[in-house]
Amino acid sequence: MKKPVLVIMAAGMGSRYGGLKQIDPVDAKGRIIMDFSIFDAKRAGFEKVIFIIKKEQEDLFREAVGDRVSEYMEVSYAYQEINNIPAGFQVPEGRVKPWGTGHAVLSCINEIDGPFVVINADDYYGSHAFKMAYDFLTENEDTADTYRYMMVGYKLENTLTENGHVARGVCVTDEEGHLLKINERTHIEKHDGGTAYTEDDGKTWTMLPEGSTVSMNMWGFSASILKELKDRFPKFLDENLKVNPLKCEYFLPFVVDELLGEKRATVKVLKSMDKWYGVTYKEDKPVVVAAIQNLKDGGLYPQKLWEE
Repeated sequence: MKKPVLVIMAAGMGSRYGGLKQIDPVDAKGRIIMDFSIFDAKRAGFEKVIFIIKKEQEDLFREAVGDRVSEYMEVSYAYQEINNIPAGFQVPEGRVKPWGTGHAVLSCINEIDGPFVVINADDYYGSHAFKMAYDFLTENEDTADTYRYMMVGYKLENTLTENGHVARGVCVTDEEGHLLKINERTHIEKHDGGTAYTEDDGKTWTMLPEGSTVSMNMWGFSASILKELKDRFPKFLDENLKVNPLKCEYFLPFVVDELLGEKRATVKVLKSMDKWYGVTYKEDKPVVVAAIQNLKDGGLYPQKLWEE
């Protein structure tokens, strides 16, 4: 069985935050959130990381992240390019938006031939998540008729910000902890002493049960997902380019959802009790900086990451 590799989606520029937030330091030593994810992954057993980036950002990215990490992990790059679409399709005039997380992972198709974990570049997932993911991927393989995938779920309350709303996928699972579906809620925030979502800009609110499990885009797959992403992309473009040519996105969870509906895959939801941290808004940054320092002071990380 091949060793799992870590895939980091780092091609997005962070539209709400402004600037290349993936390479914005979160400690006094100039380390970024991604450093902590890679450090946790290495401790869990991962030895290789693949960065999905935009080709034009490569020099900046290598300087800020890749060259440093390459001293400790095997590093390779995949490029998410807007022109990388199937024959017979054209990029709509005026489109600048990348094609989404499904397309990002698909861009790794020539780099991956075994199990892998995929994460966002700018989310802090916690060490527990990487250990659970690594163990699952080394202990489970696809069967003859079913893909065996996983995702790490977080307690909803551990993933909120004080500075605005967040988008989260709220998970529905069966008794054995397998994913049945994800309900994408694009506007969740603290509301009336609990947590609620709105789909009409705040006119009406629906409360979410305390302790709901949400996805933070940390998935574990066998290489089989790459073929599925490739095979399903033309149909997605056929259906969506005529409806929303400039903004439609090929999301990873949509493809997972299709496979679940077809009974082709199972997704085990591994629950992390760690608190998620991320910089959705500029105002979140001091919170993340303080949290990282607390984790260092508590002994979870060395004061100088990679150097002690």
